Amino acid sequence: MARLAARLDAARGEDPTLAARLDRLADEAALLGEAAESANAARASAVEASAAGEEAAAAAAEAGFGSVADARAAVRPREEREVRAERLRELDAEAAAVDALLADPELIAAAAQPPPDLAALAERHDAAERAHGEHVSARDQARARRDQLAALTDELARCQAEWRPAEERHRLARTLAELTSGTSADNAYDMRLSSFVLGERLRQVVDAANDRLDHMSGGRYLLQYDVRNTAGSRKRTGGGLGLRVLDAWTGVDRDPATLSGGESFVTSLALALGLADVVTAESGGTEIGTLFVDEGFGTLDEDTLDGVLDILDALRDGGRAIGIVSHVAELRARIPARLSVTKTPTGSTLSLHVHA
Repeated sequence: MARLAARLDAARGEDPTLAARLDRLADEAALLGEAAESANAARASAVEASAAGEEAAAAAAEAGFGSVADARAAVRPREEREVRAERLRELDAEAAAVDALLADPELIAAAAQPPPDLAALAERHDAAERAHGEHVSARDQARARRDQLAALTDELARCQAEWRPAEERHRLARTLAELTSGTSADNAYDMRLSSFVLGERLRQVVDAANDRLDHMSGGRYLLQYDVRNTAGSRKRTGGGLGLRVLDAWTGVDRDPATLSGGESFVTSLALALGLADVVTAESGGTEIGTLFVDEGFGTLDEDTLDGVLDILDALRDGGRAIGIVSHVAELRARIPARLSVTKTPTGSTLSLHVHA
């Protein structure tokens, strides 16, 4: 027993009981097992670390670094890596765009062309720049002129608005002036106002003259007042004082310019006598007591001369004094009182002849 007890005491050791020693030894055995496992794991980790170190060294060398330490020193912060990654993506996008642009067939064809003459192109570029500058200057000048013209247009419109009433008055005055001067398109006969007024008086003179012209022309001629242009007038405003001669023998009217010398004399005498009658009527019955007829008798035939003298005798019987200036010898027998003018080298003399 003692021996067993001694062996139990030796087996118990410093533990209070054998069970406690067994528990402690079991714990130590478990710890030793774990330590063995850790040692095995450490040996495996060392092997892996060595392999990883070798791989890291190879990767660093492949990336261009001298050592793993150099590669570790080149590592950048996360934020910087993100920024650089974004920049790389942008560069990749730009590279893709450039590659697509360079793949353009036109660019490829252009690249295949001979190298351009850069000096000539530079000269043409400089010329184009100069032309562009000139065109820009011309454009600016044109804009300035446009703005100036716009301002002047507004000013002109304002001035026109201010002067339009005066222009309307001037237009009316000018229209009336052109109408009265015979230059207006509305004046159908191109007749001046003065000619219009005188035309009515001429109408009265023609009516008075026809009473005597009918007798002096043997019933052949009558005068007619014509509002058309005066005979021989080439002016636009020559209307209002025209005359036509009605020829009973032909049944047509004639221009007074077509009359012969004697016919013109008779017509003129009839007009003069008609004017005298109109003046007498306008002056309240005051007659023109003396009338002189100068020449023209030599152009008359015998019958016409008799008709003219009959008219003059009728005027003289009416109390008027009729003076005739003529070289026609036939008149001597028809004129009761004559003054003859005789020319001599020493001067002219007068002689009075009176007969019943």
